Amino acid sequence: MQQVFSIPKSFKEGFKFTFCPGCDHGIAMRLVAEVIDELGIRENIISSTAIGCSVFIYDFLNIDCVEAPHGRALASATGVKRAQPDKVVFTYSGDGDFASIGLAESMNVALRGESITSFMLNNTTYGMTGGQLGPTTTMGQKTTTSPMGRNREYYGYPIKMAEHMALCDGTAFSARVALDSVPHINQAKAAIKRAFEVQLEGLGFGFVEILSSCPTNWHMTPEQAHERIKTEMTEIFPLGIFKDVKNNN
Repeated sequence: MQQVFSIPKSFKEGFKFTFCPGCDHGIAMRLVAEVIDELGIRENIISSTAIGCSVFIYDFLNIDCVEAPHGRALASATGVKRAQPDKVVFTYSGDGDFASIGLAESMNVALRGESITSFMLNNTTYGMTGGQLGPTTTMGQKTTTSPMGRNREYYGYPIKMAEHMALCDGTAFSARVALDSVPHINQAKAAIKRAFEVQLEGLGFGFVEILSSCPTNWHMTPEQAHERIKTEMTEIFPLGIFKDVKNNN
């Protein structure tokens, strides 16, 4: 069969994704790889990832990577960036890693305005460890640790990280995108590129929240999972750019 698309050079030769069928991590990683290639920064980039499905980025991308303890990707990235300020440093995390156990590190990196780029995939669950309730689990959503559905009285509300990041003075760019359709994927790539650009321009912290699917733990087909993003998740987590200091947003 004739190949109709090219593989970004930032991927390792002969790599094979090991994610569950329908998982959007593969799409997100491809977008990151494409942007790295387009900006010509592969030889000067270092990633920091912690625990979760996101950690496998070092199996697929042919770049320098640091693995951090759970929730500490941005703490590790801060050390890397301060030790080697000429490097382009980014983190790639799930919502449980970034917005729960790593919430303090995430918020303080934004408040300090560290020149780092960070991507958080929001699939409303702890995907790797069995589908438990996470910081972004939606109201009424059933998980292995909220079998009756999330309710306000016991679990509180889901966190909206793109809005929180935008409120931090050190944040130069904050956006929320989705991977449920081709137009949204194109918008996601533009946001990923802009998040890297603010680091290259020395403007501060760049952040992109990416709404993504987890068909396995949602107990859905890939088609149903993307429909959930479109009809449910974007209502709770609206898409858009919440801050861009260069454009005065």
